[in-house]
Amino acid sequence: MQRALVIGSSGGIGGALTDALRTRLGAGLVATLSRRDDGLDITSETAVKDCLSRQEGPFDLIFLATGGLEVAGHPPEKALREVTPAALRAQFDLNTLGPALVMKHALPLLPKDRRAVFAALSARVGSIGDNRLGGWHSYRASKAALNQILRGAAIELRRSHPQAICLALHPGTVATPLTRAYASRHPTVAPEDAARNLLTVVDGLAPDDSGGFFDWAGKTIPW
Repeated sequence: MQRALVIGSSGGIGGALTDALRTRLGAGLVATLSRRDDGLDITSETAVKDCLSRQEGPFDLIFLATGGLEVAGHPPEKALREVTPAALRAQFDLNTLGPALVMKHALPLLPKDRRAVFAALSARVGSIGDNRLGGWHSYRASKAALNQILRGAAIELRRSHPQAICLALHPGTVATPLTRAYASRHPTVAPEDAARNLLTVVDGLAPDDSGGFFDWAGKTIPW
């Protein structure tokens, strides 16, 4: 890996990924983008195109570390009767539409002549096959939709970037402000540990793994 771009670098996981990559590669070889520092609103194609057009590729790793569990003041639903149009739209805007726009404008920044990775944070609760509890309908659906877009992008990418890997990653329950109110009895890991785990998974994957959905330990998650 020669150069990396972290999108969502001001968040808990994004910041930890940035630090880990700068330790590994050197500060000058890791570019970052975030809403806080760069005005990147991933739900605005104008903002996405503008921010990414100013990046000088290629990047061997583009890591999309954006997303939200409680969006625009809408907490995860406990039952279907709690679903509202506003909550559903907010989840899809941030967790599906935004990443799709980022992929549209970021994938051309990957090199075509060597191994390269586009990784996006997803969530195990976005797995349809692994859903045994119900609830959290808007969040689950938005992550399931993200997984489908990543899968389709991987198929397209293989035609132009045969050595590239496009994948969805579940980081586990990370101790960040995002999860503080919802971790409950689930064990959590520090952002630094999550970043190290995720980069280890990325390091171990090959082009044949492109389009996959993996957890923090490198295990495949069912769609």
